[in-house]
Amino acid sequence: MPVPSYLIDSNILVRWLQPRDADFPVIEASLLYLIEQQADLCYTSQNVAEFWNACTRPIDRNGFGLTPEEANRRASLFETRLRLLPDSPTLHWKWRRMLLDYRISGIQVHDTRLVAAMLVHGVRRILTLNAKDFLRFDQVQAVHPKDVRKS
Repeated sequence: MPVPSYLIDSNILVRWLQPRDADFPVIEASLLYLIEQQADLCYTSQNVAEFWNACTRPIDRNGFGLTPEEANRRASLFETRLRLLPDSPTLHWKWRRMLLDYRISGIQVHDTRLVAAMLVHGVRRILTLNAKDFLRFDQVQAVHPKDVRKS
């Protein structure tokens, strides 16, 4: 049986390192389950950028107010555990085609880029708190942490 691959969405990465977050228990349980199943857990440079943005943004602007040094320390924790899906010209042009094919605008460009990375690297699942954001992309399966054992 092949080992499943999952892209770990930025909203998961941010909360995975925040034990006081309300979503932490379900996220931790789902990630531990995937690790036990020897799933291939992945991230992209974009995930790191989004993670860094959320971590270092001021608390009064819906961020965590961390210093760049603390954001770096926390990013290093998942970078050593997960596999990086590298950027490439192939990924860029796949994403550009998808922007037109799916008529993407506004903030949706970010999720589209994650899906492009998944498709280029053969990853078909994304672990996310916002599964609805990926419904338009029938080539991938968005999995909420509470549904990991069902996927």
